Amino acid sequence: MCKECGCGIVGEVGINGQPGGQVSSPLVHDHDHDHDQLHDPPHPHGHDHGTPPHTLALHQAILEKNDRVAERNRGFFKAKKLLVLNVVSSPGSGKTTLVQKTAEALTGRLRVGVIVGDLATDNDAVRLRSAGVPVVQITTGTVCHLEAEMVAKAMSQLPLDALDVLVIENVGNLVCPATYDLGEDLRVVLLSVTEGEDKPLKYPPMFHSANVAILNKIDLAAACDFEREQALANLHRVSHHAEVFELSARTGQGMDAWGDFLVQRHAALRQGSQIGRGS
Repeated sequence: MCKECGCGIVGEVGINGQPGGQVSSPLVHDHDHDHDQLHDPPHPHGHDHGTPPHTLALHQAILEKNDRVAERNRGFFKAKKLLVLNVVSSPGSGKTTLVQKTAEALTGRLRVGVIVGDLATDNDAVRLRSAGVPVVQITTGTVCHLEAEMVAKAMSQLPLDALDVLVIENVGNLVCPATYDLGEDLRVVLLSVTEGEDKPLKYPPMFHSANVAILNKIDLAAACDFEREQALANLHRVSHHAEVFELSARTGQGMDAWGDFLVQRHAALRQGSQIGRGS
């Protein structure tokens, strides 16, 4: 994951097409001295005994800053009475279609706004905006996940007081986003029938971290020879605590139950009930 492998350390983060600040690695330094010279002075006797080994103890969580900003986001969302979803999946599972159809299905019941994360292009944002959904695009460059600070900057460009639900469509990736809390109430993971029944077993951290698991594109199950019972068994094995929905965002099958669930969760939030990741 990112905290171990360092992927995405350097890259541009932009909001709605505007370039953001450079995210750079603390291991990259810029100075004028000659790298042919040693950083440590040579031994006065003309030979080097070597640098003695030492241990540097770091008692600060790698993700402490992100977690701190996520908690600030969560408190802000709670004050606004916003139900916040962090939607995660692999590329092509149907996140954008689900978000669009969810917003349409909730018309007259809940007002939905969206933050979209992608490495490049604003195609998904344009698509959602054309459907009448207020949306902000985060272009992450080489960063393979959204972070709490990116969300904090993006949400200032949405009319939050006029929204009931904020959907964060994360970067298509089933690895690194599992590590990053964004301040959401519910983490929603998608599994499409075209991806195979064993996806939860291959990516257990993501599926285990989810509050909701959605089995999407069920209208294609027969064409894909999809083994539904095996897929559900794998989901329950890894995501045993998650609410599971079977639906097709494209055809609308199962969307009523999903919409009712969100309405109920929003009502509970307004009544002061603790739900999801903030509980």
